[in-house]
Amino acid sequence: MMNSKYQALPKGVSEAQFDEAIGQFAAALGADQVLTSAEHLTPYTKIMMAVDTAEHTPSAVLLATSVEQVQAVVRICNAYKIPVWPISTGRNFGYGSAAPVERGQIVLDLKKMNKILHVDTELCTALVEPGVTYQQLYDYLEENKLPLMLSFSAPSAIAGPLGNTMDRGVGYTPYGEHFLMQCGMEVVLANGDVYRTGMGGVKGDKAWQVFKWGFGPTLDGMFTQSNYGICTKMGFWLMPKPPVFKPFEIKFDNDDDIGDIVELLRPLRIAQIIPNAVVIAGTLWEASTCNTRRSDYLTTPGATPDSVIQQIRKDKNLGAWNVYAALYGTPEQVEVNWKIVTDTIKRAGKGKIVTQEEAGDTQPFKYRAQLMSGVPNLQEFGLYNWRGGGGSMWFAPVSQARGSECGKQVQLAKSILNKHGLDYVGEFIVGWRDMHHVIDVLYDRSNPEEMKVAHACFSELLDEFEKQGYAVYRVNTAFQERVANSYGPVKRKLEQTLKRALDPNGILAPGKSGIRI
Repeated sequence: MMNSKYQALPKGVSEAQFDEAIGQFAAALGADQVLTSAEHLTPYTKIMMAVDTAEHTPSAVLLATSVEQVQAVVRICNAYKIPVWPISTGRNFGYGSAAPVERGQIVLDLKKMNKILHVDTELCTALVEPGVTYQQLYDYLEENKLPLMLSFSAPSAIAGPLGNTMDRGVGYTPYGEHFLMQCGMEVVLANGDVYRTGMGGVKGDKAWQVFKWGFGPTLDGMFTQSNYGICTKMGFWLMPKPPVFKPFEIKFDNDDDIGDIVELLRPLRIAQIIPNAVVIAGTLWEASTCNTRRSDYLTTPGATPDSVIQQIRKDKNLGAWNVYAALYGTPEQVEVNWKIVTDTIKRAGKGKIVTQEEAGDTQPFKYRAQLMSGVPNLQEFGLYNWRGGGGSMWFAPVSQARGSECGKQVQLAKSILNKHGLDYVGEFIVGWRDMHHVIDVLYDRSNPEEMKVAHACFSELLDEFEKQGYAVYRVNTAFQERVANSYGPVKRKLEQTLKRALDPNGILAPGKSGIRI
């Protein structure tokens, strides 16, 4: 292994066998679409997790441009028992990026499959390939003057709808529950068969992007956050652009206000007075996304003192909690709902409302408004500049949308992070009835000691939150096995049964979400 011409080899595959497989991949895809050199593999090993890059080094990268090529790849992988890690854009930075879950897996990069196959302006649907980015789709809508609106995750411009939806990501518009808005998948199975969900299997049918269910079992969800197939096309619903879009912010001064905020706003969410996810962002989240660095205030190691956080609030005009939401609809609809929102805040006796007219082009209001109106941007990448050093792992427990959940979660998270010398950089996202508590564990990847600290901190967050009954809905590849265990043995056994039936050689992304044969 040490003298191999490859950066890594798949487990159980000799160099001679891998040579043969590489030759077959080159014949199927073209030699220039099969990458094995260190120079070409380096972009696929850039991770932000607190683990050794070598643990996630691929053996090769394959660039497919068609469904037929994807089929050819899985057939060759079956013949040689080579594991393959499919990616679309590979931009889920806080969850593992483009690197495979295990050393030696081949990365199947689908970024060149980037066709916008269809957009229906009357039915408000789209059908895209894996490599289509949100920016590409936004530009297409704008250039063709189509009155439709996208929903996407925050670092949106370079990510894509297919990959984000397959990982059950969320967004900030009324269509922000992305898997709910998915309608129709095309999936290449491990044996090379092409399966279409919903109405997609009926020859000549036109309802693939408008009716989710089809006939018999509905299997779309089975392919999300799993390794049962490779999604090569996805349909989803787009939101019509409303006549009026009214974003707003509500600033709250005290850390203890968090519980009251959720109790105030949850009824408005459930009733769809506020139709999009409500973001409740903490001070350091907001500070970093308005171009503030920790080094602007102090250079000593450890957690940022509360006194410094108070100073940042004052300097940057931030609340302890900064709430973002929007209203959508006709002028009459927005006027009625705006009165309900403002009356609710007045009755509460706390919280200062900030409108778009008052905020102007200031950050972070500007990028938040863009997210809620379907305009891609990269402003939230400012989070990674807060401490510097390129280390980031997203910790995202889900709970009921109750105010009573918030205070204890913040205290628990902050105490664990601060104990390890790290900062609480977090926000709550209130859905219809659920609440995501998103914490960005930031650290310096260039510092080996801080890497160990961050890994231990993340492990403790998982352990202690689980003891309180909080589980994460998504996690980076270094901790997927650990999180899979928290969901219990029955679920794991069922997933393994499905895996063995659909992928008996275990070639598709073994280890994804902890699923193996």
